[in-house]
Amino acid sequence: MEPRTRSRRDDRPAIILDAAESVMRRLGAGALTIDAVATEASLSKGGVLHHYASKDALICALAKRKLQRLREGIAEHEARQEPPSASPALAMIANARDTYCEEDGFPRALLVASAETPDALADFRGFITERLDQMARLEEKPGAGAVLVFALIGLAVGRTLGFHDLTGEQADRIFDALDGLARELGKKR
Repeated sequence: MEPRTRSRRDDRPAIILDAAESVMRRLGAGALTIDAVATEASLSKGGVLHHYASKDALICALAKRKLQRLREGIAEHEARQEPPSASPALAMIANARDTYCEEDGFPRALLVASAETPDALADFRGFITERLDQMARLEEKPGAGAVLVFALIGLAVGRTLGFHDLTGEQADRIFDALDGLARELGKKR
């Protein structure tokens, strides 16, 4: 028996999220409506609502997807480290460095949309809490791991909101400095 290939019906949740990202990337958070997503995905409004019962549910799913991509990126960097668990902070910094210049309008729109849908950020809050706890277990100086986590958040959110647009050289200097701090953090007593 041949393996069953996935049909468009099986892929609808991903197609809908892709369409929502596209709408937000091109037109911003204010343009995100179920109708706009349905049109972008070439589905009926009911087809979108079947998978995501409301705009808030759609925004929550987009935030979960964004967080999943972040987790995967960090995990890839952790797997490449020598030894593999050398420092979760180093993996976070490497991932942030790799993704820093990927601004395409979607992160800003997602952040704006999430501000109106606070539940969308619940998983991100959990992720940050996990990372802060992880850093606290590794740090020699209390608070050093939190400084790294919040420095990375500040860089990402600042760029997303347009507070700064560092050149590659400026960003590299900052990431190099954070990398040095993370290596010090890894020298646990």
